[in-house]
Amino acid sequence: MKLDVLYEVDVPRPWDGPHPQGQRRAEQRAYREAVEQIRLADRMGFNTVWAVEHHFREGRSHMPSSEVFLGYLAGLTERIRLGFGVTLTPFGFTPPQRIAEKVATVDLLSGGRVEWGTGRSTPMEQTAFGVDIAKSRDDWREAIQIVCGMWREEYFSYESERFSFPRRMVTPKPVQDPHPPVWMAATSNGSAEVAGANGLGLLSFSIMQSLEVMAAQITAYRAAAAAARPLTDVTTDKVAAYTLVHCPGGRGPVSPKVWDSVAWWYRNLAVFTLEWELPHLTEEERDRTFPLLKPLFAGEVPVERFDAADMIVIGDTQTCVDKMKRYADLGVDELICYVQWGYLEHQDILRTIEVLGKEVIPELATYTPKPPRAAEAGEPG
Repeated sequence: MKLDVLYEVDVPRPWDGPHPQGQRRAEQRAYREAVEQIRLADRMGFNTVWAVEHHFREGRSHMPSSEVFLGYLAGLTERIRLGFGVTLTPFGFTPPQRIAEKVATVDLLSGGRVEWGTGRSTPMEQTAFGVDIAKSRDDWREAIQIVCGMWREEYFSYESERFSFPRRMVTPKPVQDPHPPVWMAATSNGSAEVAGANGLGLLSFSIMQSLEVMAAQITAYRAAAAAARPLTDVTTDKVAAYTLVHCPGGRGPVSPKVWDSVAWWYRNLAVFTLEWELPHLTEEERDRTFPLLKPLFAGEVPVERFDAADMIVIGDTQTCVDKMKRYADLGVDELICYVQWGYLEHQDILRTIEVLGKEVIPELATYTPKPPRAAEAGEPG
């Protein structure tokens, strides 16, 4: 299993001074530090850096323009792959021709290091961009086909009920031939099967669900992928999962500030989820969909429970290695380490990246995962 890093650029309050100066200083610092951290991850042997595309998310995810960020990183890094995690794909967010242009440009600038993640987002962003929520899955699928056609064909034209494009040469073309690997963010029920059936890589997570639920999603993904009808010209049969990671190295307890940051992150998640992602669900439906988050909706953050269930990877080096091996056993090909979150200090994040690079990545490189059934049963490998 390989290790990746994920960047949303968290900028939590309180900011240093009143708006707008305080916000501006905090965002500028967060971006500067993120770039330094990613350059270190490049040197430490991380596989991919994933940059999100989110809009209007106060405190979390001050990252609306991932193509600018990744384009900048293309000239500052040498080996690490550059992941769009994800481009918001339904019509309304960005026209397919713009997606084709910006993803291909980063691939060109980086010498062919792009991973293209796709997704639909949530009502909070969809309504602000005028996205037709009911048709967002259909739009997502059609947009991917259009983008791949623009990369494949010298001149491209298209006409459908939802999208019209006159004959044009879309430039540039990506370096990777025929195009970068394509992934799908899977957050809703049944979406893992959709990713597998369409020959797309699976972008999953463990922060809102138990590893047993994620394991079931991976099993469903693999079964669907076995009979895939690829939506693109590249089949990507991989699973990547992201979670909060902090590994200061050595032995001994983790700083209380780290656990406070975990609590902040989950409280932020709960407020956003209640207001924007699940307002249409009854309390019973909500608790059934995300049972482990039920205490959050009541204002409590069971950090110890999340830690004990390995939903987050926090601790000394051996603890982190053991937790990560469990992800590998469940069939995760790439563990996406969300390292810049909450109130963590820049130097502590750099330390995590260094420890993971020097001590954890080499051990994972030689680790043979257990067979899935043995892993789920907890049998020795």
